[in-house]
Amino acid sequence: MENYHGNPTLRDLARAVLMPGFSGTTLPSWVAEELASGLGSLCIYGGNIQGKEQLSSLMGHIRRIAPEAIVALDEEGGDVTRLHYRTGSSHPGNAVLGRINDLHLTRASARAIAREMRDYGFNLNLAPDADVNSNAQNPVIGVRSFGSSPHKVAAHAAAFTVGLQGEMVAACAKHFPGHGDTATDSHLSLPVVMAGPELLAERELAPFNAAIAIGIAAIMTSHIMVPALDAHNPATFSEAILQDLLRGKMGFDGVVVTDALDMAGASAQTGIPVAAVRSLRAGADLLCLGTDMSQKAYEEVIDAIIQAAEDGTLSLVRLREAAERTSTLARHYRVGDAAAPPVDLPTGDWAQAFELSSAVASWKMSPAPAQLVQLDSESNMAVGHVPWGLSSVAHTVPPSAVARGSKVLLAARGLSPSHEAHEVAESLREAGAQVLIVNFGWPAAGADITTYGASPVLARTVLEMLQVFESQKC
Repeated sequence: MENYHGNPTLRDLARAVLMPGFSGTTLPSWVAEELASGLGSLCIYGGNIQGKEQLSSLMGHIRRIAPEAIVALDEEGGDVTRLHYRTGSSHPGNAVLGRINDLHLTRASARAIAREMRDYGFNLNLAPDADVNSNAQNPVIGVRSFGSSPHKVAAHAAAFTVGLQGEMVAACAKHFPGHGDTATDSHLSLPVVMAGPELLAERELAPFNAAIAIGIAAIMTSHIMVPALDAHNPATFSEAILQDLLRGKMGFDGVVVTDALDMAGASAQTGIPVAAVRSLRAGADLLCLGTDMSQKAYEEVIDAIIQAAEDGTLSLVRLREAAERTSTLARHYRVGDAAAPPVDLPTGDWAQAFELSSAVASWKMSPAPAQLVQLDSESNMAVGHVPWGLSSVAHTVPPSAVARGSKVLLAARGLSPSHEAHEVAESLREAGAQVLIVNFGWPAAGADITTYGASPVLARTVLEMLQVFESQKC
């Protein structure tokens, strides 16, 4: 990629700051042409991945065309996985790591993720999640967070960053300045964080300060309103937040990456092209455009940036600065060296992170045959449609098929007072079954086992803990 000290065209500069996604499991010709012409980055999503061989072929194609481009992945481990979108992650996830509170284990999880990413040819991970999950009703963060303690989240976000970047995969802390104290999902609307400046500094900003202190390569913006910092603009479009706070007061000199600009919190009112120009003007360097981008939509973004630079609504100095930062990141984390040997998956006693009710012991001791039931539930858009819970590792049956005289593990996530799991559990109990509700998520009333995550490794841990071995899949 060019250093941009020469005389690049405006289209060259616009290409350099964009990170589109695309549809399908093979590289579209228009994306290949843009990569060959200097497209700065590409983001791969779960829908682009079918399996190991297909992903190796896709990434090989990309790297032959653009060996120095940034190719990013959203691989947090646990609930949010793209590499293992079809099977579920082998990592427990951030909330479990935070509960166990072993920084060596967190680093080891990040190292293993980085080695696998690097082996395919990725060089930017849109992780760690550095949000402090201070609102238990948060619909989009939850178990993606290391916890509700700013100190703990800061320590583990830093450890995760060290694990990734020690394996030469750039880390990107998100979602600045902090998405943890929200009750709405920025994929669907524009959340508001009402905390004052002192609380923001003590809580939301602490993990980002810790990541900056150990040299994190990138920080991702969030599409949220924080009136104490900027009463008029969401963070992604706020010069006060990205320039005055992040660059000025906090001293960050790496790449500012936007959260996906196709999210409602960013572009529902204006469209993606306008959002792209606004975010660049505010101080963003690399624009994540979102999934399934068409060539037409991509060209509209390119045209909007060129037009803004020509008419002076976007400073050419600002555009060059963004392109140079993105280019520097790509050079530093260049893929092409000999592949390092794989790192073993971290092993831990994940059950020590669980919360258990008093009913668990008697259920385990009961000689009745065990049956597993899982209630389907919608996940947030960040997680997507990844296998989760008991059905990802074992045979489950619908509630209507539970045999009389059985003891039942009832798996649910997103548990709330109105969740159907409570009604199903009561119905099964009235029919004589001994029922445990397994909440594969953040704590909620009514759960007998809370796992702080939904990945298959945690489901296996539940079955092993309860000695339900005969039900496990091979």
